[in-house]
Amino acid sequence: DLRLLIDTANAPIFGIGAHGRVNEWNRKMAAITGFSKDEVFGKDLVDEYISDEFRESVRQVLDDALHGQQTDNYQVPLFTKHGDRVEVLLNATTRVDAAGTIVGVVGVGQDITAINDSQAELSRLANDLQLVIEAANAPIFGIDTNGTVNEWNRKAAAITGFSREEVMGKDLVRRFITPEYQDSVGEVLHKALQGEETANFEFPLYTKDGERVEVLLNATTRRSATGAIVGVVGVGQNITELKRG
Repeated sequence: DLRLLIDTANAPIFGIGAHGRVNEWNRKMAAITGFSKDEVFGKDLVDEYISDEFRESVRQVLDDALHGQQTDNYQVPLFTKHGDRVEVLLNATTRVDAAGTIVGVVGVGQDITAINDSQAELSRLANDLQLVIEAANAPIFGIDTNGTVNEWNRKAAAITGFSREEVMGKDLVRRFITPEYQDSVGEVLHKALQGEETANFEFPLYTKDGERVEVLLNATTRRSATGAIVGVVGVGQNITELKRG
C-alpha cells in the first residue's frame, strides 16, 4: 500500500501536519539523518532539525505548501544526529484529506551531498588551475570560439607589455599579430577550434613598444565539461634570445 511504498522508498520522505510537527518519516530519512521515526514524531521539524540560518527560508517553503503553493527543487541542509551536514533537494507538496482540506505537507527529497561535494572539488581544482596559469613562467593566452581573448597570464603581459585589461575581449589575431602572420596564426587557431592541435608553431608577436618577440607556441583545444569545444589555450615560449644566438 501507499504507506509501505513511502517507508521503503529510496528517497528521503517526511511529512508534517498543519502545525509543522512531523507525522511521516521514512527509512531513508532515518538512514540519512540518524534520527529514528520514534525520535522525530511529533517534533517541530524546523525548530528541531534545521539550523538557525535556514529556519526562516525552510519555514516559508513549508508554510507556502500549507497554503497550497508547492515548491520544487528547493535545496535545504539537514544536520544529522552526529552533527554532519546533509544537502537535500526537496519537493514540498501540499497534503489534502478526502474532502480536499489541506492537512499538511509531504516532502520528497534527494540527498545531493555527494554531488555538491564533487562540485566544490571541481571548483577548487578550477581555482587551482587558474592560479597555475597565472603564475606560470610561460606566456599563456586563451581565446573563445570567436577568437577573442579570454585568458592572458602575467608572463604574456610581461613579454608583450599589454596588460590583461587591455587585451581581454579583443580579437587576438587582428589586434596583436602582424599582418604577414595573421593568416598562418589564424589557421593554427582555427584548426585547434576544430580539435586539431598544433605543437611548436613559431611566430612573432609585437610588443606594445613595437619590439619583435619570437614565440614558440603550442595551441591546445579547450573543452567544456561535456566535451564541447569552447576555445583554445596557447602555451608559448619566448625564444627571442635563442633566435638571436
